[in-house]
Parts: sequence; C-alpha cells; structure tokens
Amino acid sequence: MDGDRHDWQADLALILEAAREAGKVAHSYFGQSPEVWWKNEGRSPVSAADFAANDRLEKLLVAARPNYGWLSEETDDDSARLTRETLFVVDPIDGTRAFIAGEKTWCVSVAVVHRGQPVAGVLVAPALDEEFWASVGQPALKNGEPIEVSHPDPSLPLTLALAEDLLHKMAPSYQHGIRRVRHVPSLAYRLAMTADGSIDGTIVKRNSHDWDLAAADIILERAGGLLVDTNGHRLVYNRESVTHGILLAGTEVALDKLRTFMPDEPAD
Repeated sequence: MDGDRHDWQADLALILEAAREAGKVAHSYFGQSPEVWWKNEGRSPVSAADFAANDRLEKLLVAARPNYGWLSEETDDDSARLTRETLFVVDPIDGTRAFIAGEKTWCVSVAVVHRGQPVAGVLVAPALDEEFWASVGQPALKNGEPIEVSHPDPSLPLTLALAEDLLHKMAPSYQHGIRRVRHVPSLAYRLAMTADGSIDGTIVKRNSHDWDLAAADIILERAGGLLVDTNGHRLVYNRESVTHGILLAGTEVALDKLRTFMPDEPAD
C-alpha cells in the first residue's frame, strides 16, 4: 500500500506524541488502586485510568484531525466512522487486568486506519519504559531502534505466548512442538513481543477487537511478521463489526506450524 501518497509520517508523529501523553495520564493511576467498573456482563474491567487516558487521546487527536473517524474501546461506537476513509483506532489501556493487578505489561495503543488497513501504529508501555511504532514504508522501531521478528528453525519447538487452556486443547503430539511462555494479558503487547523477536508467535482467541490489534498489526508487519486469520487472510478494520475470529501471528515459518497446531474447537 502506498497510502495514496498521504503523509502518514506526520500522522505517526501525532499519534506517538498523543500516546505518550495518554501514557503519562494512565501511569499516574498505576499502583494507586483506581476505581474499577465491570462491563460486558461483568467479564471485562475498566478503570478510571482507562477513561482518563481515553479523554486525553480524544482531545488531542480529534482536534488535530477533525475529518478522521474515531473508534475506541472506551467510547460509544459511532456508525459515522464507517463513512470515513481514515480513522483513529484506540485502546487507552490494552491490558487493563494487568494494570489493575499492578503488572507492568500494559500499553496505550493508537493506530491510524485508512481504507480498512492500518497505516501508522504506536504502542506506549510507560511502566516498562518501552515504545513501539511503525508506519507504511518505514521499519518498525522499539525505543527508536529497528526490530524484526525471530527466524525460528522449523525443526525446533516454537516459543509462543499462549493461554494454557488453548494449549491443552491441542493434540499431545502438537504440544511437543511448543515451548509455552507465560501468557501476556495485553494482546497488543503480545504482538509487539512477536515483532521484536522475544517470542516466535501467538494464537489469538476469538472475539478480539480492532482496538486490540490495529496498532500492533502494522508494527508486526513492518518487523517482518504477519497477523492473519486461520485461512491466512489479513485483517480488515473499520467494518460494521469490529470483532475478529481466531487469529495467528508470527513469521511465515511460525504461521505454517501454527496452522497445523490449531485444535478443532479452540477456546473462546
């Protein structure tokens, strides 16, 4: 994608600065026992920090690009986004459960999506002093340094960040092909770990959302990896439904092996 020759670098600079500002807001609540509510019938927590970081992002980004659409986990969905070629896709805190528990693996996730594809993406993890970013035609960076995915030996087990229940649904013979590392609650950060080669890949359970994925997707792609569905297709963003089915992330080698590992009925 050439991005229609749009200056996505300017958008990248904008969302990086906004994510940093939102990260400061979120981090001011970290370890301070912020108020927590439960949504989605009590299955998903949201904290005062999520709302405060979301407010900062919306204020900075919408003012800077009033013609862009807006999609955030913590903002009521507005169907007008479907009429916009370009929009911001935001998760003010990806990994809220980790945030509430005092774990450092959470991040602010901000992407610019154009015609259904991410063209710029930023992940800011203040508690870890880590930042990831990428845009169309540019390398993926972590704290300003280029990153790339791992290059696993096909004959050796894959190192995957994987939910234990999903591993147990695989055939025993397949389990031997995996070296499981601790599951990382922040999906965006888990994809970033794939992008910087910390792990070989991951399997994403069904019902992830655009805001969990868009920023990490372009970072992973610019680092040499892919995020795809089980048929090998790239994701399309800013559809009427923003949820996705089971997804696979990694290099081509990892994806080939992951497809063979897939259980018949992966966990929800």
